[in-house]
Amino acid sequence: MYRSVPTSAPRGGAPTDSGDSVVTLDQIPRWSDVEHRSALAAYEDPAFPVLYFSDPLTSSAGGDADAEGGVSRFPVDHEINSKIYLWRGHPWNLEVDAVVNSTNESLDEAHSSSGLHAAAGPGLAEECMTLGGCRTGMAKATNAYDLPARRVIHTVGPKYAVKYHTAAENALSHCYRSCLELLIENGLQSIAMGCVYTETKNYPREPAAHVAIRTVRRFLEKQKDKITAVVFCTTTSSDTEIYKRLLPLYFPRNKHEEEVALSKLPADVGDENGETVIDERRIRIKPLPAVSALMPPPSTPPVDLPVSDVGLTTRSKNSFHLDSYLDPAFMSLIKDPDQRRMEQLERAAQMQSGWNCAKFLGFGDLGGPPLSAAEEYSLHARYIAKANSLNLSEIAEMKIVYHGGVDSEGRPVMVVVGAHFLLRCLDLEQFVLYVVKEFEPLLHKPYTIVYFHSAASLQVQPDLGWMKRLQQILGRKHQRNLHAIYVLHPTLGLKTAILALQLFVDGEVWHKVVYIDRLVHLFRYVPREQLTIPDFVFQHDLEVNGGKGVIVDPRTKYIYHRPSA
Repeated sequence: MYRSVPTSAPRGGAPTDSGDSVVTLDQIPRWSDVEHRSALAAYEDPAFPVLYFSDPLTSSAGGDADAEGGVSRFPVDHEINSKIYLWRGHPWNLEVDAVVNSTNESLDEAHSSSGLHAAAGPGLAEECMTLGGCRTGMAKATNAYDLPARRVIHTVGPKYAVKYHTAAENALSHCYRSCLELLIENGLQSIAMGCVYTETKNYPREPAAHVAIRTVRRFLEKQKDKITAVVFCTTTSSDTEIYKRLLPLYFPRNKHEEEVALSKLPADVGDENGETVIDERRIRIKPLPAVSALMPPPSTPPVDLPVSDVGLTTRSKNSFHLDSYLDPAFMSLIKDPDQRRMEQLERAAQMQSGWNCAKFLGFGDLGGPPLSAAEEYSLHARYIAKANSLNLSEIAEMKIVYHGGVDSEGRPVMVVVGAHFLLRCLDLEQFVLYVVKEFEPLLHKPYTIVYFHSAASLQVQPDLGWMKRLQQILGRKHQRNLHAIYVLHPTLGLKTAILALQLFVDGEVWHKVVYIDRLVHLFRYVPREQLTIPDFVFQHDLEVNGGKGVIVDPRTKYIYHRPSA
């Protein structure tokens, strides 16, 4: 981890006109600094609170086995790592060659990075007015005026919409690459980059951070001799945590981080520039043949032929040479997209017919091919983006899903109340969005689910097909990091449904179910003070256990055990 500089230590040069002190690069530890593991999460601007973050790669239980035998797409490169910094604060307080300003197409002050124009002075806005705007994904440079930097590079991030997810990713990647290209064109070597994506443009934070970090990594792999420093700047604790979690995946500092990254990186990490590639749009070109193939064949003695045969002979000779270019391997660089789509449809049809039995038994439609890791990641990102753009307060008020405390081993707990799941008056699509949004902070580390099935058998429950779809949306991090599902007051019908989930949907997740008949036994796994339990759960616990169980005083909420008669 990064360490904090004592407040008594001098921090660079003279204060800027805005009153903030200038910070030089030698005061910020590099990403490759060996002291980062045992100190502060990041060197931080005193204007921001001090936050500590655990190493995201130290406790990776499960998932590492998937990395065995794999080849790292981002191997350890100490030279590149020495150029990376992480700074919690405004980039314009740094003494670097250039700072990045996230703005809009008009380059106006109102839509620029907060505080930048105030720190730079009025000259910056005046020069921006002469540039004629800037297109999304592009960048333009101006003087830095009162800032400690030499230049300001302005870039325009994309607006995010779920249906244009890939286009937004590539436009954002082009923002970062354009800034780095402009840095080199101006003969500069160090740059401080804030988060180009903004809340007003609805871009989800973590997918955007993936794009930013991998684009910088790919650029430095090609241009590391021309750049000395890239500083990722964050101004919120959530962004800081995201960057601390993702930087080891793309800039591993040792073989351990490189191996762990194999199982944690998304399946789609872009092309050699970090951009997302769509196979259907890729131009598949065969490499030029060897020089020897271009040499004319040895001359043969001339043969007198009828005039009518000359054209045929010439055409056959040309066809012979043309055949060397029309090698069937021309289209075999990747599988033909139409063929792959046909195979997917055939698999879907096979699975649809194969799961007719499950549908006949009342478990729902379990058809459809399994999703790849890249498809799951894209699906999850689209749902997160949509959930963040909607007001889901009505779903939250129903208290079907809510955060608890931590279990006996310190894992965060998510509580699910089955009796509150009123299927007849619930918008399932809105509910899925709410679930994805609530689970998102928990999916990146081990966590626990507590499910109260008390009196839930009186309500209509969703079928297994819906459960399968929800699990696909939550993705593989949910499968890997889920520690256990504690089910209180299970019924025979519920156990049958979970058995079907184990057989037909996902054995890995649903074999983690632990059945608990009495509330007092649940407290062995999750302390009572860490749970908010509806009152009817206590009453149901007494009824199903013949008067034995836990009693709650309705006035004081004091809990005590009721012994058997």
